[in-house]
Amino acid sequence: MNEPNSPTRSVVVEKDMPHPPEKIWRALTQASLMGQWLMANDFLPVVGHKFTLRTKPMPNWNGVIECEVLAIEPHQRLLYSWGALGLASVVTWTLTPSNGGTHLRMEHSGFRSEEDANYKGVSYGWQKFIGGLERVVGGLD
Repeated sequence: MNEPNSPTRSVVVEKDMPHPPEKIWRALTQASLMGQWLMANDFLPVVGHKFTLRTKPMPNWNGVIECEVLAIEPHQRLLYSWGALGLASVVTWTLTPSNGGTHLRMEHSGFRSEEDANYKGVSYGWQKFIGGLERVVGGLD
């Protein structure tokens, strides 16, 4: 368990994408598109909406991640809680217009240390998910 003032670590992935923020926002906030790059879900872009992300169950885990939308600034910022395997953390997406596209920043915060098994798994997972996000966004009109 975290001590009240113990420092936490974050996984950060940043990517420049040759697409406008509005296009990336669609892939981040439409449940059907999220399902193509992240996981099956019942996401709604409404602050306070509780949703689940669902993947293949594994030993000692049912494959369900309990989440809640914490903040939305359309085409700019999206925050949601992420609860799985005893982890209570927050995912923050930030979209910043840049020359020829968008600078995407994803921060998954709340890990006890870089030695935390969840930290290592999430670090790997987000690299894979961001690659999937790029493919989905690239296929949008």
